[in-house]
Amino acid sequence: MQRTFSIIKPDAFRKGYAGAILAEIEKAGFQIIAIKKLSISKTQAEGFYYVHKERPFFASLTTFMSSGPIIAMVLEKDDAIADLRKLMGATNPANAEEGTIRKKYAGSIEENAIHGSDGEDTAQFEIGYFFAGYELA
Repeated sequence: MQRTFSIIKPDAFRKGYAGAILAEIEKAGFQIIAIKKLSISKTQAEGFYYVHKERPFFASLTTFMSSGPIIAMVLEKDDAIADLRKLMGATNPANAEEGTIRKKYAGSIEENAIHGSDGEDTAQFEIGYFFAGYELA
């Protein structure tokens, strides 16, 4: 079994898609190990996305991610990272395959409904950023 991290982003939460996205995740066979609704500050968003700090979209991304509630979660299943990335679809919803979360629920490349870890090391960092060890028992 493998764990990954995911966020339902503020745009999807604002539009009322959180429940539908959670249903898609569960239907795809993921077990939700931990989940919480929270709002993060711009500083917290900057810490989470620090790997992108030199990218031109960093400021708008961190402003967006701190603009409203999110749902952070730890998911588990065999090949969780790759399977979630496939379920999410391409970062740009215009390029996402039919049936993917981003094709169904995302509005733009930045407001793209969901985040998912892109590798083992990233997943470990992201899980630890939002969840204490005792929350994962």
